[in-house]
Amino acid sequence: MPSPMDSGPTELQTSRLLLRPFRCEDADDVFAIYSDEEVAYYAVPGSITRDDVERSLASPEPWHDRPHFAAVCGGRLVGDVVLEIEQHDRIANLGYAIARDHWGKGFPTEAARAVVDYGFQAFDLAKTYTRADPRNVASVRVMERLGMPREALLRSHVIRRGERCDRVYFGLLRDEWLRYRASVETMSG
Repeated sequence: MPSPMDSGPTELQTSRLLLRPFRCEDADDVFAIYSDEEVAYYAVPGSITRDDVERSLASPEPWHDRPHFAAVCGGRLVGDVVLEIEQHDRIANLGYAIARDHWGKGFPTEAARAVVDYGFQAFDLAKTYTRADPRNVASVRVMERLGMPREALLRSHVIRRGERCDRVYFGLLRDEWLRYRASVETMSG
């Protein structure tokens, strides 16, 4: 198994998406996605500026701590997927966002599945987890499609845009991922 430190920036290919490291020239597309109020409502705790995006892209966190993929379809950036690696515990927090004009096309599930698979293999993870506002039904469905069991509902857990919000947590253990991966390969083979 490779060491997490050996896992440098990489590209992943799915049937429709290229998942690649971000580039500075992605700033306009990233800002457009995250400044859309419907995307930002669930994806970011407050407003962002184009300068925030430029700074983030110019100084990304180390890949072995936070592999962050741009999701590209047909040459156009349509969203992102990130793993926030907790090295000591060998777990990762999965996050994703897709531009509103690409909702309903299955991109979050496709991209997240590839990145979760990458995370388990490249970082020898014991678990991947994610969280969402339970009112974000589309995101909850992505987690379910990834085979992630619901682990907890934390009531009135965070404040987003001045409102107390719940958080629902989903997690996928390594052995569950192996079983899920085998079942997907059986169905497609």
